[in-house]
Amino acid sequence: MHEFQLPDMTCGHCASTVNLTLKLVDPTCDVSVDVANRKVQVKSSEERDALIEALTDAGYPPAA
Repeated sequence: MHEFQLPDMTCGHCASTVNLTLKLVDPTCDVSVDVANRKVQVKSSEERDALIEALTDAGYPPAA
């Protein structure tokens, strides 16, 4: 399970984009998005760095 804090995720549209981005990296991943707290949890077999790179490329870089 990977958890990311996404400061730039502020609305439902952002959450949808984040979900789609992660599904493009790993179509079988399980994504849980919490817009209010700007967090996303991902169950994925992909490397954390690959998920971070995809989120960053989509405009939602995780906080350090």
